[in-house]
Amino acid sequence: MIDTWNMTQDSFTLRNDKMSATVAANGAELCSLKNAGGIELLWQAGPEWPRHAPLLFPIVGRLKNDQLRHGGKIYPMTQHGFARDQRFDWLQREPASCKLHLADNAATRARYPFGFLLSVAYTLDRADLEVALEISNTGDAMLPASIGAHPAFNWPLLAGLAKEDYALVFSGDEPMPVRRLKDGLLRAAPEPTPVRGNTLALSERLFDDDAIILDRPASHSVRFAAGRGPSIEVLWEGFRELGIWSKPKGAPFLCIEPWHGFASPSDFDGEFADKPGLMHIAQGESRTLRYRVRIG
Repeated sequence: MIDTWNMTQDSFTLRNDKMSATVAANGAELCSLKNAGGIELLWQAGPEWPRHAPLLFPIVGRLKNDQLRHGGKIYPMTQHGFARDQRFDWLQREPASCKLHLADNAATRARYPFGFLLSVAYTLDRADLEVALEISNTGDAMLPASIGAHPAFNWPLLAGLAKEDYALVFSGDEPMPVRRLKDGLLRAAPEPTPVRGNTLALSERLFDDDAIILDRPASHSVRFAAGRGPSIEVLWEGFRELGIWSKPKGAPFLCIEPWHGFASPSDFDGEFADKPGLMHIAQGESRTLRYRVRIG
């Protein structure tokens, strides 16, 4: 067990013989993921996008006009919520696991008038990193919320390979239409999927219209790989949507994002609790969602 006197430090690194992972207190954000050979697989927050793997809470995507409506009042709520910019408290740190949490406070209630406790646990299990996200309703009313993961992986994962050498291979076929965004809001009509069978051939042009959103994917995992070099498999449990995104025009990362929720439809401007895609957690209840990053 790590000594509690040192729980104020800004980051902590988990290690086993297969991998290492570094977690920051700010945003409870994963900020490094290396394989046994020391190859960095996670995007290192370069100028194209200054984040690594932010947590999206209490919304995924944008609300119309960046406003949350509740009980006749309007609260400011920027894209993807505030958790990614809040400092979490360390609860536990051991050589291969750690846990942090964020409770509602005056700053969060000014933007999101609900009582909550968000706990984030990271655990190394051989060549897997498991991330467990638990949302607890500590308030006196129903808790409406969304949550999402936003890990960005280096693309390419191995120097010398081209982006077009890579593909996403899902655990099953994905024939259903996808959703796309306009000005950060969900377009009204679905669009034909770029996935062919279970494979999405990757190129920068896929993201000219922002993220690709699989609404209720049939799969529960997807593998990001080329013909050689390291690979990444993302597996999820409890999440309903999957976002795939890269910043267009040459950003060398690919985000594979399990979500429960999505941006507001372009025509939705109502009470926040009525927004499509939310979880509704009863008073005193909790909801746990998990995803794994498997290094190959």
